[in-house]
Amino acid sequence: MNHYPPSCAFELIVNETIKACDPLDGLVDGVVSRTDLCMLKFDISTLLGRSYSCDAQPGSFEHGPASPAVNGTLSKLDIAVAKKSLDGLHDSHGRRAYFTYQPSSYFTDAATSYNETDGTYYAAASSLGGGWVTEALEEVELQNLPSLSGITYDTLVNWIKLGMQKYYDSLLTTWPDLTPYYSGGGKVLHFHGESDYSIPTASSVRYFESVRKIMYSNLTMLDGAAAMSDWYRLFLVPGAGHCSANAQQPNGPFPQTNLQVMINWVEKHVVPTTLNATHLAGNNTGANAQICAWPKRPLWAKDGTMECIFDEEGYKTWIYNLDAIPLPVY
Repeated sequence: MNHYPPSCAFELIVNETIKACDPLDGLVDGVVSRTDLCMLKFDISTLLGRSYSCDAQPGSFEHGPASPAVNGTLSKLDIAVAKKSLDGLHDSHGRRAYFTYQPSSYFTDAATSYNETDGTYYAAASSLGGGWVTEALEEVELQNLPSLSGITYDTLVNWIKLGMQKYYDSLLTTWPDLTPYYSGGGKVLHFHGESDYSIPTASSVRYFESVRKIMYSNLTMLDGAAAMSDWYRLFLVPGAGHCSANAQQPNGPFPQTNLQVMINWVEKHVVPTTLNATHLAGNNTGANAQICAWPKRPLWAKDGTMECIFDEEGYKTWIYNLDAIPLPVY
Protein backbone atom coordinates (compact mmCIF):
# COMPACT_ATOMS: atom_id res chain seq x y z
CA MET A 1 0.00 0.00 0.00
CA ASN A 2 3.07 2.25 0.26
CA HIS A 3 1.79 3.48 3.63
CA TYR A 4 3.69 3.16 6.92
CA PRO A 5 1.68 4.03 10.06
CA PRO A 6 3.60 4.99 13.21
CA SER A 7 3.51 2.44 16.03
CA CYS A 8 1.36 4.88 17.99
CA ALA A 9 -1.47 4.35 15.50
CA PHE A 10 -1.28 0.61 16.03
CA GLU A 11 -1.17 1.13 19.79
CA LEU A 12 -4.43 3.07 19.67
CA ILE A 13 -6.04 0.27 17.65
CA VAL A 14 -4.92 -2.33 20.21
CA ASN A 15 -6.10 -0.27 23.19
CA GLU A 16 -9.48 0.46 21.62
CA THR A 17 -9.89 -3.19 20.59
CA ILE A 18 -9.30 -4.25 24.19
CA LYS A 19 -11.81 -1.68 25.41
CA ALA A 20 -14.47 -2.72 22.89
CA CYS A 21 -14.03 -6.47 23.25
CA ASP A 22 -13.47 -6.69 27.01
CA PRO A 23 -17.22 -6.92 27.86
CA LEU A 24 -17.95 -9.64 25.28
CA ASP A 25 -16.95 -12.39 27.73
CA GLY A 26 -19.41 -11.09 30.33
CA LEU A 27 -16.77 -9.60 32.66
CA VAL A 28 -15.47 -6.03 32.38
CA ASP A 29 -11.92 -6.36 33.69
CA GLY A 30 -9.66 -4.98 30.96
CA VAL A 31 -8.98 -8.47 29.58
CA VAL A 32 -10.17 -9.88 26.25
CA SER A 33 -10.89 -13.47 27.28
CA ARG A 34 -12.86 -14.21 24.12
CA THR A 35 -10.87 -13.01 21.13
CA ASP A 36 -13.11 -15.20 18.97
CA LEU A 37 -16.11 -13.02 19.87
CA CYS A 38 -13.95 -9.95 19.26
CA MET A 39 -13.20 -11.22 15.77
CA LEU A 40 -16.91 -11.74 15.12
CA LYS A 41 -18.29 -8.55 16.62
CA PHE A 42 -15.73 -5.73 16.44
CA ASP A 43 -14.62 -3.89 13.30
CA ILE A 44 -11.64 -1.58 13.67
CA SER A 45 -13.04 0.56 10.85
CA THR A 46 -15.21 2.17 13.52
CA LEU A 47 -12.02 3.82 14.83
CA LEU A 48 -11.58 5.97 11.71
CA GLY A 49 -10.62 9.54 12.66
CA ARG A 50 -9.75 8.73 16.28
CA SER A 51 -6.84 10.75 17.66
CA TYR A 52 -3.61 9.18 18.92
CA SER A 53 -0.68 10.66 20.82
CA CYS A 54 2.43 8.92 22.17
CA ASP A 55 5.63 9.99 23.89
CA ALA A 56 8.96 8.93 22.43
CA GLN A 57 9.47 5.20 22.94
CA PRO A 58 12.62 3.05 23.09
CA GLY A 59 12.67 -0.04 20.93
CA SER A 60 11.28 -3.27 22.37
CA PHE A 61 10.50 -6.81 21.25
CA GLU A 62 6.78 -6.21 21.78
CA HIS A 63 6.41 -2.80 20.12
CA GLY A 64 9.21 -2.85 17.57
CA PRO A 65 11.83 -0.16 16.76
CA ALA A 66 12.31 3.07 18.73
CA SER A 67 10.00 5.92 17.77
CA PRO A 68 9.77 9.67 18.45
CA ALA A 69 6.87 11.48 20.09
CA VAL A 70 3.97 11.58 17.65
CA ASN A 71 0.32 12.51 17.37
CA GLY A 72 -2.28 12.24 14.64
CA THR A 73 -5.61 10.69 13.65
CA LEU A 74 -6.35 7.22 12.29
CA SER A 75 -6.74 7.34 8.51
CA LYS A 76 -8.36 4.88 6.12
CA LEU A 77 -4.89 3.69 5.10
CA ASP A 78 -3.81 3.19 8.73
CA ILE A 79 -6.85 0.98 9.24
CA ALA A 80 -6.32 -0.82 5.93
CA VAL A 81 -2.75 -1.74 6.92
CA ALA A 82 -3.93 -2.99 10.33
CA LYS A 83 -6.74 -5.01 8.76
CA LYS A 84 -4.37 -6.59 6.25
CA SER A 85 -2.07 -7.59 9.09
CA LEU A 86 -4.97 -9.09 11.07
CA ASP A 87 -6.17 -10.94 7.97
CA GLY A 88 -2.92 -12.90 7.72
CA LEU A 89 -0.82 -13.99 4.75
CA HIS A 90 -2.54 -14.90 1.46
CA ASP A 91 -0.95 -15.47 -1.94
CA SER A 92 -1.82 -13.45 -5.04
CA HIS A 93 -4.75 -15.81 -5.76
CA GLY A 94 -6.31 -15.11 -2.39
CA ARG A 95 -5.40 -18.49 -0.91
CA ARG A 96 -4.44 -18.47 2.76
CA ALA A 97 -0.86 -19.45 3.65
CA TYR A 98 -0.78 -18.93 7.41
CA PHE A 99 -2.74 -17.98 10.51
CA THR A 100 -3.10 -14.52 11.91
CA TYR A 101 -2.89 -12.98 15.37
CA GLN A 102 -5.92 -12.59 17.56
CA PRO A 103 -7.45 -9.11 17.90
CA SER A 104 -5.99 -7.44 21.05
CA SER A 105 -2.46 -8.63 20.23
CA TYR A 106 0.35 -6.12 19.61
CA PHE A 107 1.06 -5.35 15.94
CA THR A 108 4.69 -6.34 16.42
CA ASP A 109 5.15 -7.77 12.92
CA ALA A 110 3.63 -4.65 11.37
CA ALA A 111 5.76 -2.18 13.35
CA THR A 112 7.44 0.44 11.20
CA SER A 113 10.87 2.03 11.64
CA TYR A 114 11.55 5.78 11.84
CA ASN A 115 14.05 7.58 9.63
CA GLU A 116 15.49 10.46 11.68
CA THR A 117 17.01 12.07 8.59
CA ASP A 118 13.79 12.78 6.71
CA GLY A 119 11.22 12.19 9.47
CA THR A 120 9.40 9.39 7.64
CA TYR A 121 8.40 5.86 8.60
CA TYR A 122 9.35 2.81 6.57
CA ALA A 123 9.18 -0.98 6.65
CA ALA A 124 12.25 -3.06 7.51
CA ALA A 125 12.69 -6.79 7.90
CA SER A 126 13.08 -8.20 11.37
CA SER A 127 16.41 -10.00 11.68
CA LEU A 128 14.50 -12.96 13.14
CA GLY A 129 12.64 -13.52 9.87
CA GLY A 130 15.15 -11.97 7.50
CA GLY A 131 18.00 -14.03 8.90
CA TRP A 132 15.97 -17.19 8.46
CA VAL A 133 15.56 -16.38 4.76
CA THR A 134 19.18 -15.41 4.07
CA GLU A 135 21.00 -18.00 6.18
CA ALA A 136 18.64 -20.99 6.30
CA LEU A 137 16.83 -20.76 2.97
CA GLU A 138 19.20 -18.94 0.62
CA GLU A 139 22.30 -20.15 2.51
CA VAL A 140 24.24 -16.89 2.28
CA GLU A 141 26.15 -15.21 5.10
CA LEU A 142 23.80 -12.31 5.74
CA GLN A 143 22.14 -11.75 9.10
CA ASN A 144 19.16 -10.02 7.53
CA LEU A 145 17.57 -9.12 4.23
CA PRO A 146 19.21 -5.94 2.92
CA SER A 147 15.88 -4.70 1.54
CA LEU A 148 12.20 -5.61 1.19
CA SER A 149 12.20 -4.30 -2.38
CA GLY A 150 10.55 -6.70 -4.82
CA ILE A 151 9.21 -9.03 -2.13
CA THR A 152 5.58 -9.95 -2.80
CA TYR A 153 3.01 -12.05 -0.96
CA ASP A 154 3.90 -14.91 -3.33
CA THR A 155 7.57 -14.53 -2.36
CA LEU A 156 6.62 -15.01 1.29
CA VAL A 157 4.48 -18.06 0.50
CA ASN A 158 7.27 -19.61 -1.57
CA TRP A 159 9.70 -19.10 1.32
CA ILE A 160 7.28 -20.99 3.58
CA LYS A 161 7.14 -23.86 1.08
CA LEU A 162 10.92 -23.91 0.69
CA GLY A 163 11.41 -23.99 4.46
CA MET A 164 9.05 -26.96 4.72
CA GLN A 165 10.88 -28.79 1.92
CA LYS A 166 14.37 -28.20 3.33
CA TYR A 167 13.71 -28.72 7.04
CA TYR A 168 10.63 -30.91 7.39
CA ASP A 169 12.62 -33.74 8.95
CA SER A 170 14.52 -31.64 11.49
CA LEU A 171 12.65 -28.47 12.48
CA LEU A 172 8.95 -29.28 12.17
CA THR A 173 7.60 -30.65 15.46
CA THR A 174 3.97 -31.04 14.43
CA TRP A 175 3.68 -34.79 13.83
CA PRO A 176 0.02 -35.40 14.73
CA ASP A 177 -0.02 -39.12 15.51
CA LEU A 178 0.98 -39.28 19.18
CA THR A 179 -0.21 -42.87 19.62
CA PRO A 180 3.14 -44.21 20.91
CA TYR A 181 3.36 -41.37 23.44
CA TYR A 182 -0.25 -41.86 24.52
CA SER A 183 0.18 -45.64 24.71
CA GLY A 184 3.14 -45.14 27.01
CA GLY A 185 1.04 -43.17 29.47
CA GLY A 186 2.25 -39.72 28.42
CA LYS A 187 0.37 -36.51 29.20
CA VAL A 188 0.40 -33.19 27.32
CA LEU A 189 -0.20 -29.89 29.12
CA HIS A 190 -0.29 -27.28 26.36
CA PHE A 191 -0.89 -23.57 26.95
CA HIS A 192 -0.69 -20.45 24.79
CA GLY A 193 -1.30 -16.74 25.44
CA GLU A 194 -4.48 -15.69 23.66
CA SER A 195 -2.99 -12.28 22.78
CA ASP A 196 0.40 -13.67 21.69
CA TYR A 197 2.01 -11.18 19.27
CA SER A 198 4.86 -13.46 18.15
CA ILE A 199 3.42 -16.94 17.54
CA PRO A 200 -0.23 -16.89 16.47
CA THR A 201 -2.40 -18.58 19.09
CA ALA A 202 -4.30 -20.36 16.32
CA SER A 203 -1.17 -22.46 15.62
CA SER A 204 -1.65 -24.27 18.95
CA VAL A 205 -5.34 -24.79 18.20
CA ARG A 206 -4.30 -26.15 14.79
CA TYR A 207 -1.99 -28.73 16.34
CA PHE A 208 -4.54 -29.87 18.95
CA GLU A 209 -7.15 -30.24 16.22
CA SER A 210 -4.68 -32.12 13.99
CA VAL A 211 -3.98 -34.66 16.73
CA ARG A 212 -7.70 -35.03 17.37
CA LYS A 213 -8.54 -35.60 13.70
CA ILE A 214 -5.76 -38.16 13.24
CA MET A 215 -6.20 -40.14 16.47
CA TYR A 216 -9.97 -39.85 16.91
CA SER A 217 -11.17 -39.72 13.31
CA ASN A 218 -14.09 -42.05 14.13
CA LEU A 219 -15.56 -39.60 16.65
CA THR A 220 -17.34 -36.27 16.36
CA MET A 221 -15.35 -33.15 17.16
CA LEU A 222 -16.72 -32.81 20.68
CA ASP A 223 -16.49 -36.53 21.45
CA GLY A 224 -12.94 -36.66 20.10
CA ALA A 225 -11.90 -33.64 22.17
CA ALA A 226 -13.46 -35.21 25.26
CA ALA A 227 -11.58 -38.47 24.69
CA MET A 228 -8.34 -36.58 24.09
CA SER A 229 -8.76 -34.59 27.29
CA ASP A 230 -7.89 -37.72 29.28
CA TRP A 231 -4.25 -37.19 28.30
CA TYR A 232 -3.91 -33.96 26.25
CA ARG A 233 -5.30 -30.59 27.32
CA LEU A 234 -4.90 -27.22 25.64
CA PHE A 235 -5.45 -23.97 27.54
CA LEU A 236 -5.66 -20.51 25.95
CA VAL A 237 -4.54 -17.96 28.56
CA PRO A 238 -6.84 -14.90 28.49
CA GLY A 239 -5.01 -11.65 27.74
CA ALA A 240 -1.55 -13.22 27.92
CA GLY A 241 1.15 -12.19 25.44
CA HIS A 242 4.13 -14.19 24.22
CA CYS A 243 5.07 -16.73 26.91
CA SER A 244 4.17 -14.28 29.67
CA ALA A 245 1.59 -11.95 31.14
CA ASN A 246 0.72 -8.84 29.14
CA ALA A 247 1.29 -5.25 30.31
CA GLN A 248 -1.52 -4.09 28.03
CA GLN A 249 -3.98 -6.41 29.83
CA PRO A 250 -2.53 -6.55 33.36
CA ASN A 251 -5.64 -8.02 34.99
CA GLY A 252 -5.22 -11.25 33.04
CA PRO A 253 -4.17 -14.42 34.89
CA PHE A 254 -1.06 -16.46 34.13
CA PRO A 255 -0.35 -20.12 35.01
CA GLN A 256 2.48 -20.39 37.55
CA THR A 257 2.13 -23.96 38.83
CA ASN A 258 2.14 -26.02 35.64
CA LEU A 259 4.92 -28.36 36.74
CA GLN A 260 3.02 -29.28 39.90
CA VAL A 261 -0.20 -29.59 37.91
CA MET A 262 1.56 -32.06 35.59
CA ILE A 263 3.05 -34.02 38.51
CA ASN A 264 -0.37 -34.27 40.14
CA TRP A 265 -1.94 -35.37 36.86
CA VAL A 266 0.65 -38.09 36.19
CA GLU A 267 1.36 -39.33 39.72
CA LYS A 268 -1.91 -38.66 41.56
CA HIS A 269 -4.38 -38.82 38.65
CA VAL A 270 -5.71 -35.31 39.41
CA VAL A 271 -7.05 -34.23 36.02
CA PRO A 272 -6.63 -30.47 35.34
CA THR A 273 -10.22 -29.83 34.27
CA THR A 274 -9.26 -26.15 34.35
CA LEU A 275 -5.71 -24.80 34.56
CA ASN A 276 -4.62 -23.17 37.80
CA ALA A 277 -3.45 -19.56 37.36
CA THR A 278 -2.63 -16.42 39.35
CA HIS A 279 -3.24 -12.73 38.74
CA LEU A 280 0.30 -11.31 38.71
CA ALA A 281 -0.63 -7.63 38.39
CA GLY A 282 -3.58 -5.29 38.25
CA ASN A 283 -6.59 -5.07 40.52
CA ASN A 284 -6.56 -8.72 41.59
CA THR A 285 -2.85 -9.29 42.20
CA GLY A 286 -2.30 -12.59 43.99
CA ALA A 287 -5.82 -13.91 43.45
CA ASN A 288 -6.42 -17.35 42.00
CA ALA A 289 -7.99 -17.93 38.60
CA GLN A 290 -8.95 -20.95 36.52
CA ILE A 291 -8.49 -21.23 32.76
CA CYS A 292 -10.87 -23.24 30.56
CA ALA A 293 -9.67 -26.23 28.52
CA TRP A 294 -10.13 -26.11 24.76
CA PRO A 295 -12.56 -26.32 23.01
CA LYS A 296 -14.55 -24.78 25.86
CA ARG A 297 -14.28 -21.03 26.35
CA PRO A 298 -14.94 -18.78 29.38
CA LEU A 299 -18.18 -16.87 29.85
CA TRP A 300 -19.07 -14.91 32.98
CA ALA A 301 -22.57 -14.61 34.42
CA LYS A 302 -23.92 -11.39 35.92
CA ASP A 303 -23.07 -12.65 39.42
CA GLY A 304 -19.40 -12.89 38.45
CA THR A 305 -19.18 -16.68 38.19
CA MET A 306 -17.33 -18.17 35.24
CA GLU A 307 -18.57 -21.07 33.15
CA CYS A 308 -16.59 -22.98 30.52
CA ILE A 309 -18.84 -23.37 27.50
CA PHE A 310 -18.58 -24.58 23.91
CA ASP A 311 -19.49 -21.90 21.34
CA GLU A 312 -19.64 -23.32 17.81
CA GLU A 313 -19.58 -19.94 16.06
CA GLY A 314 -16.59 -18.85 18.12
CA TYR A 315 -14.88 -22.21 17.56
CA LYS A 316 -15.06 -21.77 13.79
CA THR A 317 -13.05 -18.53 13.92
CA TRP A 318 -10.03 -20.57 15.04
CA ILE A 319 -10.18 -23.02 12.12
CA TYR A 320 -8.25 -22.01 9.00
CA ASN A 321 -8.06 -23.47 5.52
CA LEU A 322 -4.40 -23.09 4.53
CA ASP A 323 -5.13 -23.74 0.86
CA ALA A 324 -2.02 -21.93 -0.40
CA ILE A 325 0.13 -24.79 0.94
CA PRO A 326 -0.09 -27.91 -1.29
CA LEU A 327 0.26 -30.50 1.48
CA PRO A 328 -1.31 -31.09 4.90
CA VAL A 329 -0.28 -28.59 7.58
CA TYR A 330 -0.55 -30.01 11.08
